[in-house]
Order: sequence, then structure tokens, then C-alpha cells
Amino acid sequence: MWNYEKRLQYPVKITHTNPKIAQVIITQFGGPDGELAASMRYLSQRYSIPYKEVMGTLTDIGTEELAHMEMICAIVHQLTRNLSVEELERSGIDKYYVDHTLALWPQAASGAPWTATYFQSKGDPITDLHEDMAAEQKARTTYDNILRLVKDPEVCDPIRFLREREIVHYQRFGECLRLTQEKLDSRNFYAVNPAFDSCPVK
Repeated sequence: MWNYEKRLQYPVKITHTNPKIAQVIITQFGGPDGELAASMRYLSQRYSIPYKEVMGTLTDIGTEELAHMEMICAIVHQLTRNLSVEELERSGIDKYYVDHTLALWPQAASGAPWTATYFQSKGDPITDLHEDMAAEQKARTTYDNILRLVKDPEVCDPIRFLREREIVHYQRFGECLRLTQEKLDSRNFYAVNPAFDSCPVK
């Protein structure tokens, strides 16, 4: 099932370091609406989805989010490579440096570490797909915010690509939600969990 290609999904080629911007972009690695949480969400949820088409979409998007996480890490790495001690101190990334040198570590822009509480895997297709659609919109909003702060076109280009993919994912999850609702009795799809129940909740 797994096929890893040794190249980024979209090229990242940044020639100028900018540790201040790296501290913002790292939120899409380990922040609440980042790519790590997204991949864990979808790859966990897929096991309790009763419909193969929807399970396949969760698998596809979950693995793509891992590719997006790799892109974000490449961006942060290229923005912070070969920094001097003076640049570390001036940019404010010195506190991160003390704990991690310049290795990649999942955290939000605020410095809060990644946590599994950033995502839910509820075991109800309706519930989970609504969460997935909301997650994609929150990620898109975060990329919008990043693009308002970033001026370097070499950074903006892959960020725009990632933003566009969030919109596509949102649309695909909307299709999955419609498919799931069509397979359920429309009068009961909030009362029956097809992954668990054989009859309506009374």
C-alpha cells in the first residue's frame, strides 16, 4: 500500500534564510491545525469507516498530509540552515536552538508542543467527516495568515500550493459526507452510527 518517492510533492528551493518566518511556518508542522495532526487524524479515522470509498479517501489524504509535513519541514530547514549565533539571538529562535539545535521538532508558532489532543477520531462517520472538513478550512486559514506575513516568493510559492491542496481536501471530504449520508437513512443518520449500530438509537 505504501509507496514513498524520494522527492517532495512540490519543490522547495529557498536561497535566503529567515528564522523569524521559520518560527511562524513551523506551526504547520506541529501546531493545532498543522500537517502532523491532519495525517494522524485521517489515518486513524479510516479504520472505523464502514464505506470503502470513504476509507480510501481518508487513506489518500492522510498519506498526502505526510508529504505536506515533509514540505513544511523542508521549508523550515532551509530558512534556518547555517545561522550564526548572532542571527539566532537577533531572530528570537535562540530559545528553540537551546532545546533542539536546529533539528525539526513539532510545535506551534507559540512554542506549544504538538499533542494528540489536536485531533479527534470519534468512530462515527458523520462526526469525523464534519471534523475533517473543519480541519481543512482551519489549515487553509492558517496558510492565509502565513501568506499575509511572508514576502519572499520562494517561500510563498510552496505555501500557496499547500493552501490549494487544503481546498481540494475540503471538497473531497464534502463528497465523502454526501456519499455517507446517501448510504444512510436520511431520517436517521444522526441516530445511527453505521460503524457500530445495527439499529437506531432510541
